[in-house]
Amino acid sequence: MSTPDDQPRVRRVSSREAYRNPWMTVREDIIERPHPDGTPRPGLYAVIVKPHAAVVVPFDGDHVHLVGQHRYPIDRWSWEFPQGAHHDEGADEDPEAIARGELREETGFTAGSLRRLGDLAFAPGMSDQTFTAWLATDLQEGATAPDAEEEGMLRHRKVTPHELDELVGTGGMIDAATVATWHLARRHVFGG
Repeated sequence: MSTPDDQPRVRRVSSREAYRNPWMTVREDIIERPHPDGTPRPGLYAVIVKPHAAVVVPFDGDHVHLVGQHRYPIDRWSWEFPQGAHHDEGADEDPEAIARGELREETGFTAGSLRRLGDLAFAPGMSDQTFTAWLATDLQEGATAPDAEEEGMLRHRKVTPHELDELVGTGGMIDAATVATWHLARRHVFGG
């Protein structure tokens, strides 16, 4: 879908780095918002800057494999597809390499086949982080290799595609990236 040529746009006037850690940067921008009277209105916008990521649906032909963990910001358990980004300086930014790395780290699986499903944004109202959604099939088991921050925290669960649909429908799955990626993957899983 194309965007309209007359689309109102927010304009950045200035920018400063407000915070940085190994996983993200928070940028604070002074902006001008368009206004119907033609006079721009000043404003402030915080943007979370993070590298491109991957969300991977591991499907073994019968089951979809999930990873779960307590998510500190919402103080709640979350079942999700393997996902993440490479945060190391100079790390491989190839979307397929990111997907294969996250799949191996969080589940131990390697994928014989990896199908690109699409590109989405995690939270475009507050972050520039995008991700590529993938369907991983022809899975080979191996050992997990979680990041130090995830060591001992991840739990694994396998569900049928119908059970996953029920989790989504009943609110048992709250991760928006997982739900969106599952929407893209369903036609391949169900043969549509």
